[in-house]
Amino acid sequence: MSILASLTRAYTRLKDVPPPGYSIENIGLVVGLNEDGSVASVTPLFDQEGRKRKSRRMLVPQPVKKSSNIASNFLWEKTSYALGITAGEGKRTEREHAAFRERHERELAGTDDPGLQALLLFLQKWSPDQFAPPLWNDDYKDQNVVFALESERLGNVYLHDRPAAKTLWAKIKAPQDDNPQVCLVTGDRGPVARLHPSIKGVWGAQSSGASIVSFNLDAFTSYGHEQGDNAPVSEYAAFAYTTALNRMLSDPEHRIQVGDASTVFWADAEDAEAALLAEALFPALFDPSVTEASVRDDVSILLQRLQRGDQDIGDDLALRAGELGEKVQKGIRFYVLGLAPNAARLSIRFYYESDFGDLLKNYQRFVDDMRIEPPWYGGFPSLYRYLLETAVLRKKENVPPNLAGEWMRSILNGTLYPISLLSTVLLRIRADGEVNALRASMLKAVLTRNFKMEVPVALDPNERDKGYVLGRLFAVYEEMQRAALGDRVNATIKDKFYAAASSTPGRVFSILENGSTNHLTKIRKVNYGRFVNLQKLQEEIMDLLEPADEPFPAYFSAREQAMFGLGYHHQHSAFRPRKNTQTEASSGETSE
Repeated sequence: MSILASLTRAYTRLKDVPPPGYSIENIGLVVGLNEDGSVASVTPLFDQEGRKRKSRRMLVPQPVKKSSNIASNFLWEKTSYALGITAGEGKRTEREHAAFRERHERELAGTDDPGLQALLLFLQKWSPDQFAPPLWNDDYKDQNVVFALESERLGNVYLHDRPAAKTLWAKIKAPQDDNPQVCLVTGDRGPVARLHPSIKGVWGAQSSGASIVSFNLDAFTSYGHEQGDNAPVSEYAAFAYTTALNRMLSDPEHRIQVGDASTVFWADAEDAEAALLAEALFPALFDPSVTEASVRDDVSILLQRLQRGDQDIGDDLALRAGELGEKVQKGIRFYVLGLAPNAARLSIRFYYESDFGDLLKNYQRFVDDMRIEPPWYGGFPSLYRYLLETAVLRKKENVPPNLAGEWMRSILNGTLYPISLLSTVLLRIRADGEVNALRASMLKAVLTRNFKMEVPVALDPNERDKGYVLGRLFAVYEEMQRAALGDRVNATIKDKFYAAASSTPGRVFSILENGSTNHLTKIRKVNYGRFVNLQKLQEEIMDLLEPADEPFPAYFSAREQAMFGLGYHHQHSAFRPRKNTQTEASSGETSE
């Protein structure tokens, strides 16, 4: 099923979505009118949430598609259109207000409804210089405005709610196409949407909205077809898929952020409870804001089992949680869509469609790929937390955008990880010299899946891979320095030599070997037992190197550099497990 088709189908199952022809918008102001068109009251519609003031969400007639053009909505608008007032320079305000007045004089001509007549009288009497205290406030500028008869305002009945207004709006929105075509989404014949409604809420995209489907240049004209005629999508399908997408983008229960990709997800199943369970579980797999304390008990049980790598999810949980495991694996079609900004359009970073059971298996494989000892101090990390380790200064805005989307796609589909993940992690390690559990697990994952290697999860004294062995040896040299000079060294050998040792070991290890001799001499004088242990460990590691006459290669490939990092992490952690954990904890939350 295509993206648009699955979104159109999702529209019919989502709760609290507007009916065709309507939209849920932020409304900040209601103007109460007397029947003669005079202003009886001006009331802000703000809901206070802590220190933040938010406009009220309200069902209103669907807005027109705007970019740089001037076009007015029906029975509601922002103050520049409805009142001719704006907080900005107002170069277009006069024309915008004229468009609002002209549309309503045209659409409402001949109406006998008292509320709609009151709006016409108001527009005839109103001039922007009437916007003054005490009735009007500067805070009202640029808010979206609706109108109401003052007698109905206290009952929260607005002009667009009146039966006459609904009937008129239905007539306005009725299909006018004399040449209906077969919709590419639904397969039904009907009027084609020339312009698709805007999609709002994508991080980094235009606040006014952007489009997935758009033909707005002469170069897109084909065989005389313009705009939406190039790819006929019915007005209903265009409304349905954009409404469903806007609804999910504004709902934290259907949205997570993956790098620069605003990611929405939804389930399709005959069993509504099973679909809700799948939708509750998915963000717990990837979203850092979802914790075991904030999810349902059944979701928490399943999450723990998945992250432990248990393979018998369905059978075991069917016994423990009453068919829970069966519900989340059978009969659920699951969809994940990642959207990223691209000027006035949206880019599809990734799209996943499959059975939820397949997604869980791919997630388990990802968990197994990332498993490492000792683990990260904070339990199983979120994908977001991993991505921070690829960013300069661990700031979320520095996460490589394409990397985030490509990695997410490979996790969902169980395919090879992007090779840029390996190069990016190695670059960050060389830049700051930190090899923590998160970075080590990413190196291990790429080696395991992409290079088909059997990589040690924990310290393996028998592993003979040259990169791994030299990583261990480097950690031993670092420990010798610490034992000889203490912790208060301005620059350790890791600070000075890690980047070179991991990429061009032939240039560095002879220097480190000479330095270790001096360090061992000092250790022998103060702690003979420590001297014996470190010297023995150094000899055991050196014995693993082959050939003996060229133990230190001139350079290492990316794969060998990754093994070097793993060997270093395992050996370093074996020396100082507690302090290493504290070090990770102190450096792990620097993104905000």
